[in-house]
Order: sequence, then C-alpha cells, then structure tokens
Amino acid sequence: MITTTRIAAALALSGLSLSGFSQSAQADVLTVDKLNSLNKIHSVALSPDGHTLVYAIKTPEGSELYAQALNAAGAMTQAQSQQVKQLTYSAGTESDVSFSADGKGIYFLSPRSGSQQLWYLPLAGGEAKPVTQFPLDIEGYRLSADNRSLVVTFDVYPECDTLACSVDKDKQQQSVAHNAQVYDSLMVRHWDHWNDDKVRHLFVASMGKEIIKDAKDLTPQWQTDVPAKPFSGMEEVAISPDGQKVVFSAKVKAKDNAWSTNFDLFEVAIEGGAVRNLTEENKAWDSSPQFSSDGRYLAYKAMSKPGFEADKFTLQLIDLRTGERQPMAQQWDRSVDSFSFGPNGRAIYATAKDLGQTSLFEISTAFGDVRSLFSDGYVGDVQVQGQQIIFSRHALNSPKDLYRINRDGAGLSQLTQVNKANLETLQLGETEQFTFTGANDEQVYGYLVKPALFDPQQRYPLAFLVHGGPQGSFGNMFHSRWNAQLWAAQGYGVVMIDFHGSVGYGQEFTNSISRDWGGKPLEDLQKGLAYVKSNYKWLDTDNGCALGASYGGYMMNWIAGNWPTGFNCLVNHAGLFDMPSFHQSTEELWFAEHEMGGPFWAKDADYKRYNPANFVENWQTPMLVTQGLKDYRVPYAQSLGAFTTLQRKGIDSRLVVYPDENHWIRNPDNLKHWYEQVFAWMTKYTQ
Repeated sequence: MITTTRIAAALALSGLSLSGFSQSAQADVLTVDKLNSLNKIHSVALSPDGHTLVYAIKTPEGSELYAQALNAAGAMTQAQSQQVKQLTYSAGTESDVSFSADGKGIYFLSPRSGSQQLWYLPLAGGEAKPVTQFPLDIEGYRLSADNRSLVVTFDVYPECDTLACSVDKDKQQQSVAHNAQVYDSLMVRHWDHWNDDKVRHLFVASMGKEIIKDAKDLTPQWQTDVPAKPFSGMEEVAISPDGQKVVFSAKVKAKDNAWSTNFDLFEVAIEGGAVRNLTEENKAWDSSPQFSSDGRYLAYKAMSKPGFEADKFTLQLIDLRTGERQPMAQQWDRSVDSFSFGPNGRAIYATAKDLGQTSLFEISTAFGDVRSLFSDGYVGDVQVQGQQIIFSRHALNSPKDLYRINRDGAGLSQLTQVNKANLETLQLGETEQFTFTGANDEQVYGYLVKPALFDPQQRYPLAFLVHGGPQGSFGNMFHSRWNAQLWAAQGYGVVMIDFHGSVGYGQEFTNSISRDWGGKPLEDLQKGLAYVKSNYKWLDTDNGCALGASYGGYMMNWIAGNWPTGFNCLVNHAGLFDMPSFHQSTEELWFAEHEMGGPFWAKDADYKRYNPANFVENWQTPMLVTQGLKDYRVPYAQSLGAFTTLQRKGIDSRLVVYPDENHWIRNPDNLKHWYEQVFAWMTKYTQ
C-alpha cells in the first residue's frame, strides 16, 4: 500500500510547467510496466466552502481517498501542499465521492462490506460507517441537496416490485438446469456482455440514523436501463434543489433499442408516481440533466439528428419559473462534453473538444456568450465553487493531475503531482501540433511526437497512428491505451492526423466522414504524411508502419487495398473487414445504418462501396491483427476474416486473440503483451 508520506511528497509543488517534465541527466524512457504503475486520480470532489479537495488515487496496490486543504482563495501554499491526508485504508476501491451538505464529511461507494454500498466518513476523524446495506450492489447514487433523500440504481428484474423479489429470482436462476438464453427482440448483447432479463432501475430511500436496507422503485416496469449501459452514469440523473423531483435520461422504447438514439428526459416525484416525458418532441438524443443551485434552471444536452450518435450536443436551458425553453450558444460550433452550473446560475462551465484539445469554456445563461478559459490538453472532473474552478488535466506529455483556475480564466495553478516520483527521471518525447491543407482544400490538424531520446542528427522510423470512432481524435491526451509516448520511447516518430470526421473542428467537419469512410479520411492521411515528409527531415516516412483500432483498424484494411505501398507494415486491432456482415453482427445498429446510409440491404447504402473486403486483390502489406473475443461492437469474425485473407494470399501476418477482452485491451498483463507484439512486429519491418 502506498503511504501517506509518499503521496504527500509526490504532491509537493516544484514549479513544473504545463509543457511537461524537465529533462534529466539520467533520463529513462517510458515502458509498459512504467505506464501500468502510474498513479491515477479519479472521483474528485470539492467541499461546499471550497477549502477541501478530496480525490481517489488508484495505484498498482489499490485505490484510496485523500484530502487536500486549499486556502481561502482556493490556491495552495507550500506548507499546505504537504498537508495531504490519507482518508481510507481499505483493500477495496473507494469511488464516487460526494460531500455532505454541511461539508463535514464525505460519502463514497465501497465494496468493503462484501458488496458495493454507500459509506460516510467524517473528515474530523473517526472510522467510515456504512449508510446502506442493500441486498444488491449499488451501481450509482445521487444525494438530495439537504441529504434527506438517496437515489440509487440497481440491476433488477423489471417485473419485480421489491429488491427482495430480484434477489429471489437470482436464486431461482441459479437452480435452473439449462443455460439457454432466449430473446424476442434486439439488443441480444451489448459491448462485452449478453443481455439478460435484468434492467437498471432508479430507486429512492430516506436518509436517517439507521442503516438503509430497502428502497422504492422510481421506474417500476421500466424496460430500458436508467442510466443506459454500458457507459452512462449518474450524470444522467438529477435531483431538484428542493429535493422534490428527479429527472433522468433514458431510452423511450425497448423494441427499437438497437437502432434508435432517442433518449428523452423524464421527471418523477421523489416519492414516486407518474413519470412525465420532458423532451418528447425531440426524436434525437437528450442527455445529462442538471439543475442550477437556486432551482430556477434545468439545463441538459440535446442532439437534433435522430440515429446519429456523433451529432452536435447543444446545451438547452429550461427556465422553470416561466417554462421558456431555449438553446444556449446555438451558433457555437462545438459539441458539449460535460458541464456544471456556476454560482447563481448565471454561467455554465462546459468542456468541449476544440482543435485537438478538450477545453474549458464559460457560457452565459443570459446571453449565450462563450468564452474560452483554458485550452491545453484534456480537461475533465470540473468542480465549480465560489470564484474558483478545480479540474483535472492530462496531455500527450503529462499524466492526469488536478489544477485550479479563477472563473475569469486567471490564476492557473497546479494542485497535485501524483506521479512526480515516477516521472522525475523519465524523458518523454516532445510534442507538436501542425496543420496542412487536406481534402476539399480545408485545414486539417495533426500531432507529432518526437522520439524520447531525440538526436537531430539521426533519422527515425515512423509510427503512423490512426484514431477510431471514426468521429474521434487521439488529441492532446495521455492514455493507457494507444499512448503515443510508448512508441516515442521505442525510437519512433509518432504522427497522428485528425482527418475529416474528427471531433473538435466544427460539426460540418465531423459530419463529413459519414457515407465517405474511404474517401476524404484517406486523402487527409496521405496528404498529412506528405506534409510531414516535406517538413520534418529527421523522420523517415518511407520506413514506417501504420496502426489503428476500430475505425482505425478499418482504415488499416482500407489502406491495404487502396494505399498498398504506403507502409512497411500494418497493425490492425478490432478493425472492420466486411461491412455487410458487420451490420449483421454488431449491436448498436444505429451507428452502421447512419454511417453507411441504411441497413445492409438498402439499395443505395454504402456497404459495398467502402468495403475493404472488395479490394483484397491489392493486399500485399504484412499485417498484425489483434482482437478481443468479448468485443461485440466489432465481432471477432471481422479480424478472423482479415487474417484468413492474409494467410490465403500468402502475406506475412499474425493473429493475436484475447479471450477475456472487449473492444479495448484493459488487463495490464494483456496490455503489456499487446504492446510487445506490436513493437516486435514493427521492429521486424522497420529495422
């Protein structure tokens, strides 16, 4: 277990700049083991008075909670930086921290009692005490502003009206002799699991002195998950400041769950009863309800195009006094990721992808004016209190830490350095953002990472990383998967292009990839590489490999048939190979049908036009193919099809399968093995 002294020492400020860590005479480079051993901040919460910051740090040994004192201005003195207090010493993982209404304690989820329950810890001292003892694991929770009501989510059988009923049905299922699963509608599976008869429901219970053991279902008989699985959380649930109402986002119908993106906002009284649809008129996605602290406004995110998961999320504002509804900053050409109300509801602080960054913005609720506050790296975990904003930030050359800024955008300071000891002798590659003229003569952005131990007198091989999505971006971020610094540590120059379809460059740019998967994106990749070749003479672009996952893997298959002499080798993780069969076997049909122009049998759809399998006569480039067997977004037959083709054509190839992984490689040991396979494959063709 990591000690309080070690964490406190790691958090001491040393004047490091946002550009990354300084070079050391005894510099080392990043390895997968070192990446896996980095400390990770999560579950950030700021006290009501703004003087105490609580967060969890996940280490290789476990995950614990820590408290850090801030002064009245929210900044931190050198002495205070040493006053980091470890709050928990449990073998389990504490998460989902929130402060009590009086600021004297924190609530958090923990499995320390044997199941995932809610706990309370007084900050003045003492042991954590259980708040709940439900017969089922809590998936997520929300507390009312006065802490009198607790809203939680459980996976239950929708026909049950009590938690005990769901527990009994679980026991009955265990005694059934067969293991057949029967379905009458889609989805039959989602992301990495086959769906069962359970549905995630919202429940409510009253807080008091006694441990809570039961709760009332707020969504009885509901047939879709609240919040939606697998990635939505309690950001989709809000309790009104007066504690009287609950608003949540959910799919409208279960029968079209696989091909519809029609999430609506629903309202129900805190004591239960009739559920009212607040956004029935919008047939696209409504998400992330949030009340202003004074209860005047309800804000939420809304898309306008049904069936399109990468449509622009615009903030919508309902004035609960007048009933007036209006979009905020409608002309602002960015899609909102997350947001928080400021004091008095006069402003909203939102994050959004912006030119390769995930930036922080202030939006006036009165006029819709948008002002950029911070734009360097990936911003998240935003907490607004008084005149200060606390947020996390990571970048291509810096893991995640916490920062503070004034609401006017001034006074930036770094609050934590949880990886100081891990990084003080580590040399990371220098990063650079560049632009060039891409498809349609439009400006396209890219990132370049130099080899970690760069020597301007040498020439270096190329690692050409292609992001997935396809409406995505590698962007200026530090990540455990597809971390550009690991290729830089291996002596590669890393190039990443935000081709047409990438997010953060305006919605028209994002939309432009739909029904053009093999067109403008390939042109951007080719023109981007040509630009790099002309402007960075130290990079040997004729000696390199291209790599990608998901859509990036599709692009590897597409490059194999449409740019067959571009690279020495290809690395394809979970890449789409045969588009008609992809539609037939994936789970979220709305994605394929929007991107390709309908189901695979539609006469004017693009499944044949941009199908990599139709161009295999041109394949000649050696390819490494990797796949998780629990990947139901891009089922394993796609990778098997590519590998079978490569083998049958006599092209050097390798297939690496991970039986317990989904669309991503998450297990640290598997991740290490994956990187080893990738680096060995690239070395074979670039040395």
